[in-house]
Amino acid sequence: MNLNQVTIYCENTVETAEFYEKLGLRLIVDSLPRYARLECPDGDSTLSVHEARSGRLAKPGSSRIVLYFECSDLDAEVQRLRSLGLGFDRDPEDRDWLWREAYLSDPSGNQICLFHAGVNRKNPPWRVK
Repeated sequence: MNLNQVTIYCENTVETAEFYEKLGLRLIVDSLPRYARLECPDGDSTLSVHEARSGRLAKPGSSRIVLYFECSDLDAEVQRLRSLGLGFDRDPEDRDWLWREAYLSDPSGNQICLFHAGVNRKNPPWRVK
């Protein structure tokens, strides 16, 4: 099984799609302000931004998610994003689970974790065999 897509329901779709474009995702479907689909620069996954409306399965504020994007050079990526005007909630930091992480939020309030884990992403020393 391979993760194909994550959809974020939000009220501010245009700003949210622009945010993810700054992160490096490429717009591949543009039906804004109702819907946008973006392709990740690495791998095959996509991210959709969908207008939240009354009667939809996901209503604004009904749930929050954390999206994790791995970066080969986390510190350089954080500097690049700051130069585009994005602010960070937490600066890059080495974590006990052997990942280096930084956090920011998208315009809809969803948390974004940019990280570098390398081999420890799927094969930490404590992995269950």
